[in-house]
Amino acid sequence: MVVLEGLSPGFLDDLPLEEQIAIRAVIGKPIKFIEITSFTWRGEELEFFDSEYGIGHTLYVDPSFIRILK
Repeated sequence: MVVLEGLSPGFLDDLPLEEQIAIRAVIGKPIKFIEITSFTWRGEELEFFDSEYGIGHTLYVDPSFIRILK
């Protein structure tokens, strides 16, 4: 589990409103950590399930925006 502590400027700009809302809702909360993909341009891969819309989301974020929980 990790905590998404923020996002880079403009990260949400091109996403549909429903996805923007769902992603903002998990900032600061523990979410499932899938894998490290830091060797590519994508960054860390995070996944969470949005129970309000019943949709899974996958984010690729810079490692500086996540904190690993023990």
